[in-house]
Order: sequence, then C-alpha cells, then structure tokens
Amino acid sequence: MNTSALQAALQQLNLLASQSQGATSSVAGAGANGGFSGELQASLRRINQLQQTATQHANAFQVGSPDVALNDVMVDMQKAALGFQMGVQVRNRLVTAYKDVMAMQV
Repeated sequence: MNTSALQAALQQLNLLASQSQGATSSVAGAGANGGFSGELQASLRRINQLQQTATQHANAFQVGSPDVALNDVMVDMQKAALGFQMGVQVRNRLVTAYKDVMAMQV
C-alpha cells in the first residue's frame, strides 16, 4: 500500500468539503494547514519519515556501522509498521465514511 491511494482519498474528501462549505469559509480552531486535511497530510509525512528512518537504520546496520545497534533497528521497524497500519486503518475508515455519506438519500 502506498501513500498515493491515501492522497487520492484525501483529495476526494477535500473536494467534497469545499463543495459543501464553500471555498471561503473556515472552521474555528483549524490549523494553518487547513484543519483535518492538514493533520492528515502531516500524519502521512510522519509515517513516511518513520519508514525512511527505519530503512536508513536497517541499511546502516547491514553495512556494519558501529553507531547502529540491532535493537534500535528493530524498534524503528516496529514503529514504521505500526504507523503504516494506523494509516491504512484511517484510510479504511475514511473510505467507509465516504461510502456511507454517498449512500445517504437527500
């Protein structure tokens, strides 16, 4: 699973949100990045960063770098795996919510 599917779902949700609220309205308490969509994008960036860090540490351990211990590599890999699983579950919930909204009768 790559982030492009999550990005596509996010774009669909943004389009629906802008259609329902209008492009100029803003939500109170929303961050500078656009509230929910900004938080979702930040989460995707954090997941990506966790995966990159885990990959870098694993590669450094494989080449025999003395600065990287096996336990650090394993912890980083588990963090990346959990972050990715969380991202997939959030995506699944968003798709289910989108389908439920689309199935509603007007």
